Amino acid sequence: MDEQKKDTVNKEQVEHEKPEKEKKKSEKDKLKDEIESLKGEIASLKDQYLRERAELENYKKRIQQERIVERKYASQNVVEALLGPLDQLKIVTNMTVDNDLLKNYLIGFKMINDQIFNILEQEGLKEIKAMNEMFDPNIHHAIDIVKDEEKPKGMILGVQQTGYLFKERVVRPAMVKVNEWSDENGNN
Repeated sequence: MDEQKKDTVNKEQVEHEKPEKEKKKSEKDKLKDEIESLKGEIASLKDQYLRERAELENYKKRIQQERIVERKYASQNVVEALLGPLDQLKIVTNMTVDNDLLKNYLIGFKMINDQIFNILEQEGLKEIKAMNEMFDPNIHHAIDIVKDEEKPKGMILGVQQTGYLFKERVVRPAMVKVNEWSDENGNN
């Protein structure tokens, strides 16, 4: 009988240990799942962090580039504002007069006008070459059409107003007369 009791006790103990092992196993599985979940979350957060970091670096570079461009073109508005009065002064100083005293004044004003243009050129102002050049709508503005069959189509034959670039930007396009003609005797 003792052996029967032992077997019964062993069976009960084994049956009792099975749920404990299963409990421990299910707890281990839960913990493993939780660890895997946390590892996935860490990887996701790390990826998000790296993306945010890269975005911040790109933002810093973009801001730096914008600052450089702002500094480069900071005086553009002043240059644009001066072009009209300087053009008028240039027209006046190129007038022909008979009075010697007035000629001397105009020579002095012409020298001042040239000095101002030299300063602006040092700052980045550049005249757009237009006469006898091919028309480029990016830097020229056509205000009239001329018909001269001896010259190629699209060539600029007259400049009404000088155009200017400030560094690489067009401050004012050149106002020009463009050669346009047709082989069909004006039928087009």
